[in-house]
Amino acid sequence: MEREETLNSTTDNQTGVIKVFNRLKDKWGVDSLFQVFLILLVFSATGSTVVLIRGWLFDFLGFGEHTAFWLKTVAYLAFVMPAYQILLLVYGTMLGQFSFFWEKEKKLFRLIKKLFIR
Repeated sequence: MEREETLNSTTDNQTGVIKVFNRLKDKWGVDSLFQVFLILLVFSATGSTVVLIRGWLFDFLGFGEHTAFWLKTVAYLAFVMPAYQILLLVYGTMLGQFSFFWEKEKKLFRLIKKLFIR
C-alpha cells in the first residue's frame, strides 16, 4: 500500500513538471518540451557563469566587504549585466537556441531604448 502511494505521488509530481514545461512552451512559443529544457539549461549555465565572473571581477577590482554598496552596484551594472546578455547568446548558440535568445535580447534593448529616449 505504501509503495502504491509513493508511485502515485511520483506520477503526480512528474505530471506537475510536465504541466510547467507545457506552460513555458506556450508562453515562449517554442515547438517542443526538449526546446524548453535547452532554454532552461542556457539560463542555468549563464547564471552559474555570471556568479563566477562576478567573483573574479570583484576580486580583480579589489572589492571587499568594506567596499561601498553603490560602487559594487555600478561595477555590476557596467560589467556583469552585459556579460550576462552576451553569455545568453553564446550558450544559446551552443545549444541551438540562438533565435530564441536573440529575440529576447532585441526586446530588452527596445525596452532600454524606451527608458532613455522619449
